[in-house]
Amino acid sequence: MLKFLWLWALLAAPLPLAVWWLWPPARAHRGSALRIPFFASVRGIGSATHVAAPRWVNVTMAVGWLLLICAAVRPQWVGEPVGLPVTGRDLMLAVDISGSMKTRDMESRDDLVSRLAVVKAVAGEFIGRREGDRVGLILFGTRAYLQTPLTFDRATVATLLEEAEIGFAGERTAIGDAIGLAVKRLRHRDTDRVLILLTDGANTAGAVAPLRAAELAASAELTIYTIGVGADELLVRSFAGVRRVNPSIDLDEATLSSVAELTSGRYFRARDRAALDEIYAIIDKLEPVAGDAELLRPVTELYAYPLGILALLVLWWIRPGLASIYRPPSTYARYLGTAWRRG
Repeated sequence: MLKFLWLWALLAAPLPLAVWWLWPPARAHRGSALRIPFFASVRGIGSATHVAAPRWVNVTMAVGWLLLICAAVRPQWVGEPVGLPVTGRDLMLAVDISGSMKTRDMESRDDLVSRLAVVKAVAGEFIGRREGDRVGLILFGTRAYLQTPLTFDRATVATLLEEAEIGFAGERTAIGDAIGLAVKRLRHRDTDRVLILLTDGANTAGAVAPLRAAELAASAELTIYTIGVGADELLVRSFAGVRRVNPSIDLDEATLSSVAELTSGRYFRARDRAALDEIYAIIDKLEPVAGDAELLRPVTELYAYPLGILALLVLWWIRPGLASIYRPPSTYARYLGTAWRRG
């Protein structure tokens, strides 16, 4: 529907008529005169009558004034209501990018890829599904830092996660610092707060122990879901032949389970991409996305249209003056050539 935001501006529409009716007419000039002996012979020259302006000039001025009033009332086109899905949930992802995340032991489509590559792919899809949530991203290694603050712009969060590389934050793992940073960013928000922490190791760096950080998270009513990433078995070729090793021997599952338990969350184990997909599907069910909670009417401003017509009208009005001052480029070239020869 059409809506006028400043309808009171219509009160200015009759202003030109009020000025025409109420403003006193200009007085005739009665100043000094030049006395000439042949006044009688030139007397008729000064008796020309006043010539009224053409009708189209008055019509053009009236139309221009009305266009200006139309823009001043700020017309808007208000569209149909659009559902805005908002859950009121703040969801922070903390992703381990320490040196061990480059280990290629995660099976994905019949191929072994690095742990971080699988996390990027699956977590990116998870972020895309969280419509209505504010999503943020923490990357941690030897240190933890906030890569993306909480935002509705999920595409940007997914892009920055995809651009993360091993070693950006150091080679070791500071799980406690990552949790502490999440608590710092979420503790003052009056919403449901969730942290999903992915790591493949144990806490080997940082100033805060993971369990102490989990206690702070519990006091701030922050729910933490922890995910241990990495396969249990990997075939390694050497000079002695092929042997089986456990690439996740450094994974501290006990601490991750305790962190989740202290904060009323859950611990999950992801040994391949399929398991990680399933984990994120479970989290989607535990922290569901709500339906349309708010309605939004898109608003399109229309004041630019009458202003554009007014600008065209002014250009049409002053076109004789513009034509009189226009000179073709050859004219300016001739002037420059003449000045050069004289110089």
